[in-house]
Amino acid sequence: MGTEAGDVDGRNHRPGRGSSASSRHLHGVGGASAAEVNLSGRRPFAEKLWSDLAETFFPDDPFRGFGALPPARRAWCAVKYFVPALDWVPRYGLDKFKFDLLAGITIASLAIPQGISYARLANLPPIIGLYSSFVPPLMYAVFGSSNNLAVGTVAAASLLLASIIETEVAADENPQLYLQLFYTAAFFTGLFQTALGVFRLGLIVDFLSRSTITGFMGGTAMIIILQQFKGLLGMKHFTTKTDIISVLHSTYHYRHEWKWQSAVLGICFLLFLLSSKHLRKKLPKLFWVSAIAPFMVVVIGGVFAFLVKGDEHGIPIVGNLNKGINPLSIAQLTFQSRHMKTAVKAGLLSGILALAEGIAVGRSLAMVKNEQIDGNKEMIAFGIMNIAGSFTSCYLTTGPFSKSAVNFHAGCKTPMSNVVMSVCIMLVLLFLAPLFKYTPLVALSSIIVVAMIGLVKVKEFCHLYKVDKFDFCICMVAFLGVVFFTMVAGLSASVGLSVVRALLYVARPATCKLGNIAGSETFRDVKQYPQAKSIPGILVLQLGSPIYFVNAGYLRERILRWVEDEDNLCKSVGHDLQYLVLDLGGVTSVDNSGVGMLLEVHKSLERRGITIALTNPRLEVTEKLVLSGYVRDILGDEWVFLTVKDAITACRYALQISRNKGEDEV
Repeated sequence: MGTEAGDVDGRNHRPGRGSSASSRHLHGVGGASAAEVNLSGRRPFAEKLWSDLAETFFPDDPFRGFGALPPARRAWCAVKYFVPALDWVPRYGLDKFKFDLLAGITIASLAIPQGISYARLANLPPIIGLYSSFVPPLMYAVFGSSNNLAVGTVAAASLLLASIIETEVAADENPQLYLQLFYTAAFFTGLFQTALGVFRLGLIVDFLSRSTITGFMGGTAMIIILQQFKGLLGMKHFTTKTDIISVLHSTYHYRHEWKWQSAVLGICFLLFLLSSKHLRKKLPKLFWVSAIAPFMVVVIGGVFAFLVKGDEHGIPIVGNLNKGINPLSIAQLTFQSRHMKTAVKAGLLSGILALAEGIAVGRSLAMVKNEQIDGNKEMIAFGIMNIAGSFTSCYLTTGPFSKSAVNFHAGCKTPMSNVVMSVCIMLVLLFLAPLFKYTPLVALSSIIVVAMIGLVKVKEFCHLYKVDKFDFCICMVAFLGVVFFTMVAGLSASVGLSVVRALLYVARPATCKLGNIAGSETFRDVKQYPQAKSIPGILVLQLGSPIYFVNAGYLRERILRWVEDEDNLCKSVGHDLQYLVLDLGGVTSVDNSGVGMLLEVHKSLERRGITIALTNPRLEVTEKLVLSGYVRDILGDEWVFLTVKDAITACRYALQISRNKGEDEV
C-alpha cells in the first residue's frame, strides 16, 4: 500500500483530468467496481417540486393506495380519513363497549374534580370546567384517531391562558370580559390547530423539543404547586403573577388570612391522595383506586364542609353551580381590536402547548399497543373540538396525560370511552351539579398539588445532564424561566435556544477524516476508530449535512484546513498529499453557494497539485453538480465514484500509471 501511494512524487508528473488514456479508465480498474455513478439522471422541475412538497408535508403518505380505487370509493376513503369514526363505528360491538364503558366511567370520576380544579386555577367559574368535559370529548370521538386519548382541560394551559389574559383584564374586575376572552382564545386555538392539520404544518410543533417540554412542564408544575398555598391556607387574596418570588411574597404578605382549619384538612387530603398513588405503584392492578381518589376527596370534602358549615369556619367552598348543559357562547366571542391581540396571543401559545402535549401523549400510549396515530389528523380533531368548545362555553381542551393514562390502564378500546365520559358529565350537569357547591377549595388545591408532583421529573433532568449537557441547558432555561419570570418567557427562551442549536448544526456541520479498517473495505472516522489507517498521499473526508449558503464558507475553510494538516503530516514522512476524496453520501442537497464552494476548493487544491474525487453523491446533489458544469467541465466524470473504495483504487491506479510514465521518461 505504501509503495503504491506514498513513494511517488506525483506533483511533477501526476495525471491531470484527461491527460492520459488511464484517466478515462479509472472506473473498473485495479479491482474497482465496474459500476459508475449515474450522472445522466435528471428530473423535470415539476416532478422535483412535487417530490419535495410531498416529502415535507406528506411524509407518511396518508393517501397511498387511493389512486387504484374507483372515484366513489376514493372519495369515501378520503372522508373516512378525515372522520375516523366512520371507520371504527361500523365494526364496533358489545365486546369493546364493556371495556370502553368501564374506562369512560373511570375517567369521568377524574374529570369532575380536575375540571373544577383547573377552572379555578384559571380563575374561571368552576362550572366552566365541567362544561369543557362535555362537548369537546364528543367532538374528539368523531374526529380523533387515538384510541387511548381522554380529552379534558390541563393545568399548564389553564395557567398560561390566565397569565396572558390577566395582563389585559383582571378576573375579579371584569369577570364577563375575562370569560369572553377565554372563549375567544379557544376559538383562535381551534382555528390555528385546524389550519396546521389541514395544511400539514405539524412540523411547527416539532420546535418544542422534548427537553423544552420537560423543563416547561416541570417549571409550570412548580409554580402551580406554590400557587395552591392560597387554597391550602384558606386565603382570599393572592397575587395574579406566576413567578416564584411574587407567589412567596404574596403568601407571606397575606399571612393574616391563613386558616388553620384549611391547612389541617389539606394535609389530610394530601396524605390520602399520595397514599393512593403509592398504592398504584405497588399494586398496578389497583390503578382504579388512585383514579377515583380525587373524586372521593371531592365527595368526602363536600360532605364534611356541609356538616360542619365549613364556609363559616375557615374552610372556603366552591359556591353555587347551576344545573343544565352548556349554554351557547358564540355571541360572547369578542373580536374588538383592543382585545384581539391578547386573545390571539393566548390562543396561539396555548394551542401549540396543547398540541405538543396531546400528540405526545397519544403517540406514547399508541406505541405500547403497537398502534399508529396521525399527528395531522390529531391537530384537526383538536382544532374542531376547540372551535366547537368556544361556541358552547368551554375553554381550551387537549389530551392530558393523567386522564389519558387512566383511560389506557382502564382498558379502553376505542374513542367511545370519551363518549361515555361525556354522557356521565351530562348527567352530572343536569342533575348533580348543585351538590358540588360544598366542595372545599382546599380539596381542589390538594388534587392539583398531587397531580403536579408527577410533572417535576427530576430523574429526567438527571438523565439529560448525563446524556446531553446542551439539552440539559435547554431544559433548565425553560424550567428556571417559568419559575423566576413568566411562562411565556421561559417557553420562548427555551425554544429560542433550541432553534439556535439547530442553526449551529446547519451552519457548523460535522466533517470527519476517514480511515480504512484493517482487513476490510470499510472506511470509518479515525477519531471514533483509532485503529483505522489513513491512506498515504490520499485524504478521505466525509461531509454529513446539506451544503447551503449558511455553511458553505465554513466547509470551505474546514476542508482546506484538513488538507493543510494532512499535507504537513505527509511531508513529515517524506511524501506529498496528492488526492482529496470527498464522501458526499450524507449530503442530502446543495445550493448554488455550495456548488461555488466546491469550485473554490477545487481551484485552490489544483494550484497545490491536489486532485479531488467525489464519492456516492445523491440524486439531488448530482443534478446540481452536473447542471452547474462542475462535474463535466471542472472535475471530470472520471473522478466521481460509487464508493470510497473505488475512489482509493482509482487514485492508486493513477499514481501507478504516473510512476511508470516517470520511470519511462527517465
